[in-house]
Amino acid sequence: MDDDENLPRNANDPVALLVKQDLDPLSVDELDQRISLLESEISRCKAKKSFAVTHRASAENLFKK
Repeated sequence: MDDDENLPRNANDPVALLVKQDLDPLSVDELDQRISLLESEISRCKAKKSFAVTHRASAENLFKK
């Protein structure tokens, strides 16, 4: 499987730009900061996903006959 298959289709997508960024010039401290920020973003995405799933389930239950 090609790694690019998992990238968003739009070349200007922030995630596509992020994964293409060269990490070689970054120091260990900069890499730690980047990891921390990415972990925070993962947590934010998971919280949004959880809310969306719960909201959808609530809406489906509301409209069931």
